[in-house]
Amino acid sequence: MNFESFLPAYPLISTDPYLSVWSNTDHPADSDTMHWAGERKRITLTAQIDGVNFALIGRHPDSAKASLTRRTVTATKTQYGFEANGVKISVSFRAPLLLDDFDILSTPVTYVDIAFASGDGKTHKADACLIWHDDIVKDGPALQPMIGNAYKSGSLSLAWMGKKHQSLLCHSGDHITIDWGYAYIAADKNASFERVEGHWGLVLRDSKAVSENKETIRFMLAYDDVASIQYFEYTARAWYARNGKTIVQAIHEMHDRRDEIMARLDALDESLYQKALACGNEAYARLANASYRHTICAHKLIADREGNPIFLSKENDSNGCIGTVDVSYPSMPLYLIYAPELVRGMCRPILKFASLPIWKDDFAPHDVGRYPMATGQVYGLRGRRGSAKASAWVPEAVDPIGNGDVYPPLFVYDGEENLYDNRYQMPVEECGNMILMLAAAMKADGEKALIKEYLPTLKKWVRYLEEYGEDPGEQLCTDDFAGHLAHNVNLAFKAVSGLAAYGWIMGELGNSEEAVYYKNAAEKMAKNVYSRARTDNGTALTLDGKGWSLKYNAIWDQLFSFGLFDEEFYKAEIQRYKEEQNEYGVPLDSRRGYTKSDWILWAASMADSKEDIEAFSKPLVKYLKETPTRVPFSDWYETKTGAYCHFIARSVQGGIFMPMLKKEWGK
Repeated sequence: MNFESFLPAYPLISTDPYLSVWSNTDHPADSDTMHWAGERKRITLTAQIDGVNFALIGRHPDSAKASLTRRTVTATKTQYGFEANGVKISVSFRAPLLLDDFDILSTPVTYVDIAFASGDGKTHKADACLIWHDDIVKDGPALQPMIGNAYKSGSLSLAWMGKKHQSLLCHSGDHITIDWGYAYIAADKNASFERVEGHWGLVLRDSKAVSENKETIRFMLAYDDVASIQYFEYTARAWYARNGKTIVQAIHEMHDRRDEIMARLDALDESLYQKALACGNEAYARLANASYRHTICAHKLIADREGNPIFLSKENDSNGCIGTVDVSYPSMPLYLIYAPELVRGMCRPILKFASLPIWKDDFAPHDVGRYPMATGQVYGLRGRRGSAKASAWVPEAVDPIGNGDVYPPLFVYDGEENLYDNRYQMPVEECGNMILMLAAAMKADGEKALIKEYLPTLKKWVRYLEEYGEDPGEQLCTDDFAGHLAHNVNLAFKAVSGLAAYGWIMGELGNSEEAVYYKNAAEKMAKNVYSRARTDNGTALTLDGKGWSLKYNAIWDQLFSFGLFDEEFYKAEIQRYKEEQNEYGVPLDSRRGYTKSDWILWAASMADSKEDIEAFSKPLVKYLKETPTRVPFSDWYETKTGAYCHFIARSVQGGIFMPMLKKEWGK
């Protein structure tokens, strides 16, 4: 895994949608480090080698830049190599994102190592200074009064800082960063809270006598958000703190278990890399490494009142919605491989909301609020005409809810009026998504309790698919940026897959009569849709035989062995995608040249050979290397120019792991 990494942005701190810091230049000292949304969140690191200052991370106008020798990105680590004045320097940021350990996964701690070794055989003096600046604890550029301190905590030197005046969960929106909570730095010694260039920061200074033996400075960056999510009727903390664990206790635990956790992270990195190589080759492995932290840190893991995991995504750079079904759906391959319970954690909020009096419809909701307020669906609320991203349910004379404002607690509404405009809902899309997500999680680990609890709700949704799925009307689908589309073949394939998945669920629950009924219904619908969509070159975009599109929803037929489509269908689809592929990937469909990276890998998974997976992966790697837009792995971009259209650092990149899921389940 020593290949050089080329990304438009490199993850440094990757914990959740708020604690997300990236370097978006090839040399990390060429620019300030940034939040995924573009706001400056500075981490600066300098090294003084024999009295000469060198910039390593973040802009330092008064320091020379150390020579960059390498950049390596694995699933859990970003590592830079430098040379300065005869000294080799390695800087690594490590995210303890172990999907099989929810306590570690949700602990907001990043391991940072700075290692020095002589490169010229001489002895050198190295002084390192890292500053975590106070913009991490506030939203916006305005200076804010800060408070902080440094003290000895057991074996650790701790320093912390936060705003003097705080309002927890005081806003909701998209391009917004956290405006409450406290940042921490922890090391064996020399952590401080200091005035830095007119503002405040957490500072770590250390010195090493450098010879040919490696000398390493190890420390941790942590963040206590105090309140994480407003989850319907109560305020939730992060999962690790659900039983009262404090951030200081968590920091000590992560310090004490460092060697064990690092070994587990090394094993994960190597295992994931080998699995990726078995599916494709180096290009696909690069995509897997680029996507792992990316998709996880677009979520927040909390517990509900009953102690169940709730895994809430944020729609980064697409409207800020929380727990969106059609964002969870493309992301789930990664979690089906490593932690199927997290897929159920995506589904629980939607199932809860759909069971409340406010939800009047017989199809599945789209979301449960706007991050970090999971207090009721906001997509398609009445009150703002002509917009799928309706701002609020408000009288026309009242200003709509804007970015940064907080929606009212919609979940308590029990009136007769339907607050949602059905023109902006996604009935077939979300019904199919929810049934498939729940079925897939059950297939992955056999757990049936959640499905049994909500069977009446699933029954309503499968009936909707049966009635409206074969020839969807002018509905939105997850690719809503492309607009309404009537007779959408790919959406009909989702309905087919949803019917088959429900039949599979019934079989697993011992209801043989319904299992047979929905199996037959799915086969009949599949036959009808395929006969209308089939062309001389794959299947069409719409049921009238026009255009073409990526049929990513058909992959479930192979994953569950439903037997809905024959080999001719899959071969024709893969061949068509190869013919349509541009320099940076296969377009989403025949309407435009843009694409979605997650859907490319879903569709490519229908191929049988690793050579095909690699053939579809290489243009995406080329896009990551050459895109002119330096943002964290945008999933919506132009396939001819590599330019970003919209969407930054979103959870959907978990879809990159679909080929790996197919191979795992194929065993």
